[in-house]
Amino acid sequence: MNLTHCSKGTIALLCVAGLLAFAGTASAFTISAEGVPSDAAVGDEVTVTYTIDDPFTDTSNEWTLQGQTQLQDVSWTVTVLRAGSQVSQATYGGQNFSQALDIDNNGDQVTVELTGTTPEVENYTYQPEEQFRVASLTRVSGNNEEEFQNDTAHHYTADSREARQAIDDAQAAIDAAGGNSEAEQLLDSAVSSYENGNFQNAIDLAEQSQNTAQQAQQSQQTTQTLLLAGGALVVLLLLGGGGYYLYTQTQGDDYSKL
Repeated sequence: MNLTHCSKGTIALLCVAGLLAFAGTASAFTISAEGVPSDAAVGDEVTVTYTIDDPFTDTSNEWTLQGQTQLQDVSWTVTVLRAGSQVSQATYGGQNFSQALDIDNNGDQVTVELTGTTPEVENYTYQPEEQFRVASLTRVSGNNEEEFQNDTAHHYTADSREARQAIDDAQAAIDAAGGNSEAEQLLDSAVSSYENGNFQNAIDLAEQSQNTAQQAQQSQQTTQTLLLAGGALVVLLLLGGGGYYLYTQTQGDDYSKL
């Protein structure tokens, strides 16, 4: 009797464990990306690969994959695989592409390889920094559109990067000095020049701002040092005066005793 109850209990536990294991390994629509840059120089080549696993899980059996990018000289390569074997492959040019997917004749994985060059900066902004769209991917089913991936990156030229670094250095110097109105005004002018594309002027103003902030910090440190030295001198004088007073008092007492 006990063995029967034990066996039934064991079987029930095994069934629950099996269901949990199945639920834990159930497939789901997922997207991963490789090669997405955080920043890129204008004209640099960028190659990004997106992998969509289980493209028909938790969604329609028929949908359209669309891609967009701001990269230049673009090439998209869309590969459909089933169990690791290639089912189909298509190549698209231009900054947009669209490909229909169907569960009946498509696989269980889709890869999208995008190659292009970093675009020019149309509008320079110091904060927030200039961004361009590396790629966005959208799932379209009927009238429903869902953007499930959107990657952006900072783009720059050699001159704009140098100017931005100079401004960053000036801001750090101002922060270290605890703020300085003259340095801050120079920094504001540097940022304005940066956003107008006048990078050499931005660098010159930022360096002036940094120097002004550093001089202010040194002046503060010198003042603090002098104040500390003066305080120490006062303490020494007080100690010396107190000691002399005690000495004279002692000497006066000794003389009166005599």
